[in-house]
Amino acid sequence: MRIAKIGVVGAGSMGSGIAALAASAGLPVVLLDIPGESDRNGVVDAGLARAIKAKPAPFMDPARAALIQTGNTEDHLDLLRDCDWIVEAIIEQPAPKRDLFLRIDALRKHDAIVSSNTSSIPMEQLVDGRTPEFRAHFIGAHFFNPPRYLHLLELIPTADTTDVVMNRLRRFAERTLGKGVVVAKDAPGFIANRLGIHGLVRTLRLMEQYELSVDEVDALTGTLIGRPKSATFRTGDITGIDVLAHVSVSLGESTGEDFSLPDWVHRLLAAGHKGEKSGAGFYRREGKAILTVNPDTLEYAPKTTPDLRELDSLIRAPLNERLPALMRAGGRYAEFVRDVLLDMAHYTIEKTPVIAHDVSSVDRAMEWGYAWEIGPFQQIDAITVDVLRDAFTARKLPHPPLLQSVHEAFYRELSSGPRQITLSNGYVPVESMRDAVELPTVRRMGGTIEANDEAALLDIGEDVLLLEFRGKMNTLGPGVFSLLELAASRVNAGPHQALVIGNADPRTFSAGANLMALMGPVQAGDWKEVDARIHHFQQAVMSARRSPFPVVVAPFGLTLGGGTELMMHADHVQAHAELYAGLVEVGVGLLPGGGGTKELLFRFAAELAAYEEADPFEAVKRAFKTISMGVTSTSALHAQSLGFVRRCDAISMNRDRLLSDARARAVLLARDYTPVPPMTIRSVGTDGLGNLSYAVWSMQEAGYISAHDARIGTAIATVLCGGDGPARDVSEQDVLDLEREAFMSLLGTAETQARIAHMLKTGKPLRN
Repeated sequence: MRIAKIGVVGAGSMGSGIAALAASAGLPVVLLDIPGESDRNGVVDAGLARAIKAKPAPFMDPARAALIQTGNTEDHLDLLRDCDWIVEAIIEQPAPKRDLFLRIDALRKHDAIVSSNTSSIPMEQLVDGRTPEFRAHFIGAHFFNPPRYLHLLELIPTADTTDVVMNRLRRFAERTLGKGVVVAKDAPGFIANRLGIHGLVRTLRLMEQYELSVDEVDALTGTLIGRPKSATFRTGDITGIDVLAHVSVSLGESTGEDFSLPDWVHRLLAAGHKGEKSGAGFYRREGKAILTVNPDTLEYAPKTTPDLRELDSLIRAPLNERLPALMRAGGRYAEFVRDVLLDMAHYTIEKTPVIAHDVSSVDRAMEWGYAWEIGPFQQIDAITVDVLRDAFTARKLPHPPLLQSVHEAFYRELSSGPRQITLSNGYVPVESMRDAVELPTVRRMGGTIEANDEAALLDIGEDVLLLEFRGKMNTLGPGVFSLLELAASRVNAGPHQALVIGNADPRTFSAGANLMALMGPVQAGDWKEVDARIHHFQQAVMSARRSPFPVVVAPFGLTLGGGTELMMHADHVQAHAELYAGLVEVGVGLLPGGGGTKELLFRFAAELAAYEEADPFEAVKRAFKTISMGVTSTSALHAQSLGFVRRCDAISMNRDRLLSDARARAVLLARDYTPVPPMTIRSVGTDGLGNLSYAVWSMQEAGYISAHDARIGTAIATVLCGGDGPARDVSEQDVLDLEREAFMSLLGTAETQARIAHMLKTGKPLRN
């Protein structure tokens, strides 16, 4: 049975976030909360309003909020009758949850799934007294906040949950909502919070033991040890100190373990400092300044940067080399880090048989829920089991049974794929997502055809090739384009039928053209070579459209400049939902020179062509605004509204399925593929250029832009208007030539060269 409509009860940050994610995926949602006093729907409507305005945005497109129907739990509970999945996300107390489930039991349709989003209460406590049919359709479904951005969804079946319900919800969560699903045992805190809250509590105690400040702890427990930049205290502020306090108490009561937070944290909470949502917590922002709390006085002082010189030599090493080095490093900071790592490792090994079905689930839970670079068992293997055993013995810590069953490592890499130790000894394959294209597996099975420092060409099955970017920030340079040409010749020669362009980088599809490589001939004054390189870049991008076979681009994350230009020229775009695409060349004093200026103009002109009375200048204005402001999308849905992604393109909610979805689309297109014919449009010429030039001049006169900004704006306008002359029919190549000429003209200025140099050095734009 398909899940086509979702009901969410509870419009707090978690409930409204779940509703926003479901609506962003295109599903109708019923969102309920308790009735308000003066306005019966005031509580729920306020929760939805907060979600629409919140940063980071829970919605991928605020317009999708129209899919959410609000109501209250006294007057509108009947709205849940036709929901296929009912999500409870109310106050973290067993009694109110059980009361709600009693009411839902009386009205839910027979096959509706009901779940609880509790972060710590065992499921069996919540279904006590419910009907057998309700219990069969009940499951724990613990999202992590914010649901849009944190990949993890823990599913916690009870003894009564049927396999049909479990598999139905898992498939829906993975495919439609894009979640990374981990099945946990019905133990307090499940996997991620049981380990994560323990780690937080122990870190706070070690902080007091080593007499460290908040700033020192966050400097030592973030990216240094493979955890997110938010580290310990910034993560606490994002989660909410009140939430941490509640969960720590709940875990302590349900496990009998000591999860108590230090007294100063409770005093901070009593003062109303709940974290980011209250404006102050462990940190407080005043204007652009960030202040840090002093645990002794609870007063705030400017944030400091600790001196980590004793660890400087380690910070730039890969994590699997950094972790064992930290175990050998000297100094107080290294000793603190060692205690944090060893305590977490011991607790994880000890509790895994209680909370999880396998070690890979533990690793995935911490990677997807807490944004760790690698999970705790992978960290242990990097440190080595023998080092760990010796450290436990030295600290008089018992060796847990799971550790005793391991000989060399918790994971083994075999030619057939990775294997993990079972909880009852022996090794079994690590479960992978069905049908997903996993590049490590492709490489291991000999799928690499050719590779260089910037890219690789791989066979990903079904007669489809993959061009994978591999350079720094996946920039586009000669190595990429040489393999693009090789891919074309391979597909043309057969038996391959299509090309997918994508990669497995965690954050960046492509940061655009390799400007550093271009600056060599610029500084040498070899403008003939510069022109040749830009022309080659344009033709390489255009080949994605002109090739006699389908080209599918699978962008995600940062997709900037040339990356967006390449994406826009594909036959089909299979975008990940989290797509931050933009033509941002103005930030370095340029305009899009790889076909992006041309493509936006032609796209917007084609949209207007259907309307006889439409003014073609409207397409020019729209493209000018998008390019001159360097607009970047906040999601794939937003990229569609900006014109970077077409309505006929597709969006994958789950990043793990992006390449397999792209491959499937390429195979489908290859059946009867014919290239898109060349296009022409009517330029607006001098009249349009005059209008845009006046607007640019006005902005400069008002002091909003610099003289060089005005020069860039005029260059963009000239290309979009088809040059300074009478209106005429222009081809794609005509506009590409104008684009290249304008690009080179700007590249020859001292101001643009200064902007490029500053960006390459600092990663930040220069305003000159």
